Amino acid sequence: MTLIPVLTVPLVWTLTNVIHNLVMYLFLHTVKGTPFETPDQGKARLLTHWEQMDYGIQFTSSRKFLTISPIVLYILASFYTKYDATHFLVNTGSLLSVLLPKLPQFHGVRIFGINRY
Repeated sequence: MTLIPVLTVPLVWTLTNVIHNLVMYLFLHTVKGTPFETPDQGKARLLTHWEQMDYGIQFTSSRKFLTISPIVLYILASFYTKYDATHFLVNTGSLLSVLLPKLPQFHGVRIFGINRY
């Protein structure tokens, strides 16, 4: 039973997963620069928030937390959708779209020139 009668439990979990991953992708991997003045001579204006976090050092505790949280949400969404093929593919695509930019190999990489400037 959900708050909105038309929505099923599997659909709600898939929507929660996709919306969470979309918002986190937008905030961490597309927004560039800083909201305040920094003493770095403008170097941060070309980096996303993920690239600026912890001065670019990989695998810190904050980065690990932000990497693990979509994985845990994915596992929960997969469980509550009973591993239905459609929901599973949507949730997997959403997870990959938010995990791949977090890999160290993609630090500073702009796929197809998107978000280059």
